[in-house]
Amino acid sequence: MNTVLDNVLNVTVLEPRMKHPTIFARFDELKEGESLTIHNDHDPKPLYYQLLGERGNIFNWEYLENGPTEWKVKISKIVAGSNNETLGELVTKDFKKALIFKKYGLDFCCGGKKTVKEACAEKNLDVTIIEQELQQLDKNPKQNSLPYDQWSLDFLIDHIVNTHHLYVNNTIADMYYYAKKVMSVHGNVHPELLQIEQLVKSVKEELLEHMVKEEQTLFPYIKTLRVAEISSQTVSNPQFGTVKNPIKMMETEHETVGESLAQIRKLTNNYTLPADACSSYNLLYKMLEDFEGDLQVHIHLENNILFPKAIALEKKLLN
Repeated sequence: MNTVLDNVLNVTVLEPRMKHPTIFARFDELKEGESLTIHNDHDPKPLYYQLLGERGNIFNWEYLENGPTEWKVKISKIVAGSNNETLGELVTKDFKKALIFKKYGLDFCCGGKKTVKEACAEKNLDVTIIEQELQQLDKNPKQNSLPYDQWSLDFLIDHIVNTHHLYVNNTIADMYYYAKKVMSVHGNVHPELLQIEQLVKSVKEELLEHMVKEEQTLFPYIKTLRVAEISSQTVSNPQFGTVKNPIKMMETEHETVGESLAQIRKLTNNYTLPADACSSYNLLYKMLEDFEGDLQVHIHLENNILFPKAIALEKKLLN
């Protein structure tokens, strides 16, 4: 039986000891952009990890059929530099992918500079499952979502302030109130509530100060850049030297808050209520989970869209 037809390899007819060596040899023959489809009688997932370990992140892996009796996988050799998209970049292009990353606890905002493979490796997640869900999303007709990446910088800033900063300002005090209240009532039985209360306090203090710095210093300067761009005006060097400096500070503060919320999620066992939880306990966990979800979008819009575009615009105007 011919095992090769239109760059298809039927692995089932090969001797077991020859299967992986044959696949590797065929893969190595591929030019960038070319693909090899393998047919197998079981999930070839171990091959994925062996290929990743021995050849590196130079391929795409797509299930064309995924059992239960037959598996077909298309392995494509990546064109150099074309597929190192980070979590943040993927979400910027299609915000619905954020739902998949949230489902698996992958940080697309503060940790948005990692690739899917890197992020999965850190959390010991099965990257083939997540990549398959992302590919399936790409195949489905796109649903309407806000085109954040197409907005002008001044419009995006106004959205961040009027939506996400306002949400923090309207929520954080009540969230801290309930963190203290629940800790005082249940802290003797659930000692983790003391640490949660302290973490909520630090998040409150950090974010309120952080947003003031953005609204009074960084955001007005970015809006000045935007005005200069559309009116062909010149821009003077700011006192802080370059927009990269306050952005670096803001990103560091984002990481600090993100780490605190990750600790809260761990302490609450993913916001799982204990059997003796009262209504205030329930409300606190709901507020914490909603707050974390909003902040992920908030930080994504800044770290992955606003800040890179502001840096690029300043470079363009000052050069």
